[in-house]
Amino acid sequence: MVPRHFRPYDGNAFYLERNIAMMEYLMYFGIIFVLVFLFYFLILNRIKLKKQKYNKIGEINYLIKKFKLDPQKVDYKKTALIVALINAFIISFTCVFISIINVAFVWQMLIGFVLLFALIYSIYEIFGRYLVKKGWGK
Repeated sequence: MVPRHFRPYDGNAFYLERNIAMMEYLMYFGIIFVLVFLFYFLILNRIKLKKQKYNKIGEINYLIKKFKLDPQKVDYKKTALIVALINAFIISFTCVFISIINVAFVWQMLIGFVLLFALIYSIYEIFGRYLVKKGWGK
């Protein structure tokens, strides 16, 4: 049996490096998520919600029109919070995903662009269906 410190390659070292890299990406995701959420919710939505300009939040207007929601039943403050969380998730996931991919910059931007639109469509579709099931439809 060869002592551990004489082994030329230690499989656990590679595993440890990969876990450290994943932790860095998770930390990167968390930082971007918090920054985007704070910017989006505290600055953009708070101004519109305080001035009672509910019809100025584009994502909520999209959900009301696409899923035929009743504007009187919609809880705008709660929906604005969830929309801010969704947008923060979409932006941070896209940033982290394209930074993990090791290809040319142009390909990263193209992949990020496609991923961004796919996430926007799919997550807002799921959220809109949830709101209809919740009973906010007409």
